[in-house]
Amino acid sequence: MSGNNADYEESFLSGNLTEDINLFKNIFKKDTILRVKKISVTNTESFDCALIYMDGMVNSEQINESVIKPLITVDKANVKQNIADFVSEQILFANDVKKVKSVAEILDGILYGEAVLLIDKSKTALLLDVKGWDTRGISEPADERILSGPREGFEEAALHNLAMLKRKLITPDLCVEMQKVGRRTATKVYVCYLGSLADRNTVEKIKKRISQIDIDGILDVNYITEQIRDNKHSLFKTSGTTERPDVVAAKLLEGRIAIMVDGTPVVATVPYLFSENFQSDEDYYQNYFYGSIGRFLRYLCFFITIFVPAGFVALLTFHKELLPTSFAISVTKLRAGVPFSPFSETLLMILVFEILKEAGVRTSQNLGHAISIVGGLVVGQAAVDAGIISTPILIVVAIGGIAGLMLPRLKTAVFYLRLLFVIVASLTGLWGIIVGMGVLLSYILSLKSFGTDCTVSLTNLKFQTLKDTVFRAPWYSMKDRPLFNKNLVRMRNKK
Repeated sequence: MSGNNADYEESFLSGNLTEDINLFKNIFKKDTILRVKKISVTNTESFDCALIYMDGMVNSEQINESVIKPLITVDKANVKQNIADFVSEQILFANDVKKVKSVAEILDGILYGEAVLLIDKSKTALLLDVKGWDTRGISEPADERILSGPREGFEEAALHNLAMLKRKLITPDLCVEMQKVGRRTATKVYVCYLGSLADRNTVEKIKKRISQIDIDGILDVNYITEQIRDNKHSLFKTSGTTERPDVVAAKLLEGRIAIMVDGTPVVATVPYLFSENFQSDEDYYQNYFYGSIGRFLRYLCFFITIFVPAGFVALLTFHKELLPTSFAISVTKLRAGVPFSPFSETLLMILVFEILKEAGVRTSQNLGHAISIVGGLVVGQAAVDAGIISTPILIVVAIGGIAGLMLPRLKTAVFYLRLLFVIVASLTGLWGIIVGMGVLLSYILSLKSFGTDCTVSLTNLKFQTLKDTVFRAPWYSMKDRPLFNKNLVRMRNKK
């Protein structure tokens, strides 16, 4: 295909069937899956037409039954109206028939799995919705598995994803607005929200930022979120991502906005609060006592994974007098003969742990488990026996690494912060860690997601706003939505 669809925005059909067919053959001269099927319609006023589509992207059975068969078996009748209107209204059985004249519109349709019917002596073509490409099907997302709750997940086809979302939110208040992004891919991007709950200014801001993206192609929602978020270099996420329809529906019910991209099962949601990093989908599908315990443990693990390795390095390097005497003697004995400093040991073990974790994720499931076992037990024990690494450092780094696994939404930020605080601890001791905590807290408090404070639920210390943060309150008491919502009332008092 030569050029982009935009190059043909000023081009229109000529009405001559041969010329129009040659036009599309020339555009797709290097595309071997283009199919052109000529059809003669025998009527009182007979006419010729041609069906053009991409093989493998259409439903062949639907084309045969809803398009070709009605055309070749039409009863004889006088065409008293526009020929394109006659064919679309009196002959075709296709569900969705759209009249188009622009070559660019026709190209968009063909490339998206639709078929176009060109009619001789007519400058209007019929775009037929006969899509038939295969999809992966509905399955539970591998990274968001839960023990209880819905098991369905999004797939790559955005129209199917929208259908799943509409099945969750059976209300005309659900708004879905579409934009095309990408000069070559013309990817469909859908902005979804509930009209009575979402902030209209935020919706317009999102749509404006998406429309300003100038890029060759969009293949995943991350192409969008990286370019439209408030702080493009933020260490923490300012937009959520999920592959679960129930999670997106829950976010929309809280006044958030979802960004859905055709071709990927991942959906982004904004605004994104910092407390969402510690929430699990399963928190809402089990008893609130269990959900609250899990959430508290995640906050605790955030502290452990970042500060425990750094604190241990600071104690061994600058503050040995703070350790209990028996513990200090034990650690000194275990570190005897180790050639590296506590900082070097810790840094090395953190990097090794991350390498093993990534290797386990990137390889097949069975082999990944083997790598984790071999790396964690055999290599770790061999390094200790060889005197390369001391046992206390290995235990501390392992505790920090395991705690980090409790925070999958913060895995990138946790890795960088863990390294940063270990470096600070090796240079300045506990005082540097304390100052670093203050800087980190200030940074978190300054985060914004499309104009909304990411910590609005944590800084506004009211009982109602804290009911879905550090702990998960029972549903009957969570009567209000998050504070950024223009309609705060979620549940009215019973009379």
